[in-house]
Amino acid sequence: MPIEKFEIQPLFAIPYARADLGHAITPDQIDYVKNLKMVRNRDNLISENLYIFEEPELKVLAAAVQEALDRYARDVMGISQKLYVTQSWALMNPPNVGMHAHAHSNSIVSGSLYYCELPEPVSRVFFDRHTMYRQIELNPENDRRNLYNSPINMITPKTNELFMFPSDINHMIEANGSSEPRRAIAFNSFVKGRIGDYRDVSELTI
Repeated sequence: MPIEKFEIQPLFAIPYARADLGHAITPDQIDYVKNLKMVRNRDNLISENLYIFEEPELKVLAAAVQEALDRYARDVMGISQKLYVTQSWALMNPPNVGMHAHAHSNSIVSGSLYYCELPEPVSRVFFDRHTMYRQIELNPENDRRNLYNSPINMITPKTNELFMFPSDINHMIEANGSSEPRRAIAFNSFVKGRIGDYRDVSELTI
């Protein structure tokens, strides 16, 4: 006798958030970030300064990012504690260069801000739900992938867009297929406030 009722329900979800920060990005800030001293990273170029949001020239931009983090903490994570930016840096991918798969240690929420025009075609960001070696791989067939079984998902960023995601999720940037450099700002964040429970002797103020 065939099954008459078969339901699929979500158990958990991995969120990411997108926000348009065009109102906070000025030509002077764009020029400032583009002219930062860059050094060789593993695959691409990274700013020598890894705390760029602490610079007075980026005060307005840093405040807009903080506002987005506040909303992420409240609306996505549902917490009363505050997220704050720890490190922040500029990235530049030359033509034909992407970024290897990685996650961000010592961070809770990470973000990427596409503060200037993105070259066409826009390099996508791929997220991989698996963070370790898998002895058995049971990947779904391409035409049967959905929210529940896809091992990899991707997003295509837009100019002026900030997106934020859990720092522990693996992600990579596909190779820049244009003849122009692909630029972005990235950052990590951590939490401050009181966490845990006093009576459960797990309380911690950070």
